[in-house]
Amino acid sequence: MKLNTRAQSAQHPHNNSPIVLVHGLFGSLDNLGVLARDLVNDHDIIQVDMRNHGLSPRSPEMTYPAMAQDLLDTLDAQGLEKATFIGHSMGGKAVMALTALAPERIDQLVAIDIAPVAYQVRRHDEIFAAIKAVTAAGATSRQQAAALMRQTLHEEGVIQFLLKSFIDGEWRFNVPTLWDCYEEIIGWQTVPAWDRPALFVRGGQSPYVTEAHRDALLAQFPQARAHVIAGAGHWVHAEKPEAVLRAIRRYLANDAG
Repeated sequence: MKLNTRAQSAQHPHNNSPIVLVHGLFGSLDNLGVLARDLVNDHDIIQVDMRNHGLSPRSPEMTYPAMAQDLLDTLDAQGLEKATFIGHSMGGKAVMALTALAPERIDQLVAIDIAPVAYQVRRHDEIFAAIKAVTAAGATSRQQAAALMRQTLHEEGVIQFLLKSFIDGEWRFNVPTLWDCYEEIIGWQTVPAWDRPALFVRGGQSPYVTEAHRDALLAQFPQARAHVIAGAGHWVHAEKPEAVLRAIRRYLANDAG
């Protein structure tokens, strides 16, 4: 399916690959805006709402092969032969799944704080509980929603992140499908080795990419390089945007073509 997008043209003449920015679970195309605002200086930028998020179509299916096909359909709709893909969390897995579907359509690949593995820990049950509480109470304003969520969630940053998708008393993500497909979202089907340089950026305090994931990561991405951002957690691009952008720009420059 073709995804809802926001496209921005580079501010300076260039021959760089366009960049597709892919958000994570409960997100929207605004989430990687801090990266878009910098990279648009010399790259055309496409930000996407993933299926069941934002203004993109709804579907009962939420597998990574399906999400990768969405990215491919969106490239086709934009008339693009190739692009560089930068994905955070769930979006990073969708980008990695694209290497199995259409490796020739990927110029460069950056995965932010995610590994190509099936996670065994359910990290989002409290978030689902908070979201469902807002719906059940019939909250109509962000203020009401925030008060309800604070009964379950204790990280204000997470609450504010979720509220970006609470518009006119409705969630902009498909809560029932995300709940039903949660095992798929934290799961993973191993992809064939993608023998091109890839950048994995992780937060030094995040549990999502650790030494335990090293072998699985290198088996699928043998030319991967890791860049650890000290003092950052899972939302590393929001916490340390300058450090993340430095790492991305170095990778894009060194591995162009």
